[in-house]
Amino acid sequence: MKRLRVLVIMREGLVPPDTLEGRSEKEIAEWKSEFDVVTTLREMGHDVRPLGVFDDLSPIRQTIQDWSPHIAFMLLEEFHGVASYDYAVVGYLELMRQPYTGCNPIGLMLSRDKATAKRILAHHRIPTPGFSVFPRGQTKMRARQLPFPLFIKSSMEDASLGISQASIVYDEAALAERVQFIHESVQSDAIAEQYIDGRELYVGVIGNRRLQTFPPWEMVFSKMPDHMPHVATAKVKWDREYQKKYGIKTNRAKDLPPAVEKQIMKLCKRSYRALNMSGYARMDLRLRKDGRVFLIEANANPNLEYGEDFAESAEWIGIEYEALLQKLLNLGLGYHPPWKG
Repeated sequence: MKRLRVLVIMREGLVPPDTLEGRSEKEIAEWKSEFDVVTTLREMGHDVRPLGVFDDLSPIRQTIQDWSPHIAFMLLEEFHGVASYDYAVVGYLELMRQPYTGCNPIGLMLSRDKATAKRILAHHRIPTPGFSVFPRGQTKMRARQLPFPLFIKSSMEDASLGISQASIVYDEAALAERVQFIHESVQSDAIAEQYIDGRELYVGVIGNRRLQTFPPWEMVFSKMPDHMPHVATAKVKWDREYQKKYGIKTNRAKDLPPAVEKQIMKLCKRSYRALNMSGYARMDLRLRKDGRVFLIEANANPNLEYGEDFAESAEWIGIEYEALLQKLLNLGLGYHPPWKG
């Protein structure tokens, strides 16, 4: 394996320390993904430079000019605090003719905008819940031709930001209240989509032209009462005590009929290609009791923390964490943006 100069780009303030020693669980949670990637790449023998970025691109340019990294490992999920600007930073890397890991700018932009992504998926006849968008400033809150219950969330943010049990609404009054909440607290447009009651599945996809899918992973709500919707709220994803209370964990999806699993894998690859994605992604799906599968979201550059869903599902088929990171490096180096001709 060739020793590479790897510039790891992340948000300012998330540059990890060299060791976990003396750090609390809460501290570690903030930069665990960055720590795992940086530490593992170094253990693999690569020359690694972490770089924190907030609202200034000049450190990226300076490091590229001074150090000539073989590749930039893209862990930055926002710029100037705006999540939808991650595509612009990757676009800047392309302008600098700098190879990078993860998704290309167009794929990032299309998949980040949930409404645009759904329109593209619908055009390709990929099953996704019906939806309606409520731009900020809109006062009329009515989801035309969409039956209740509806699931309300930000049209741009990820990581379950702004999502709670109250995100599922059953009438017009609750719809208006929740849309207003998204407008004011998340500061983004809101999207209302049909709530699909069923199993919560995640599928990792990796590749540029030739794609590979990882086994379906499932979020299990073993202790959650039936009257509470089983959805991945912010508390479900990030609150350890809440997870323990309701028996929430993720693992290999069990008892999926082979035909359904095959359908899911095909659906994920079609969605990945339809949204012009590259590098790697995680597809979020819902499987109803009647066997129908719905693509909920396509997430470019998902969490790479060791032990999390994406890495765990790769390990299930024999791709250890080091090998997974090396695959991402190889895909980044092998990707052909326009500047390569």
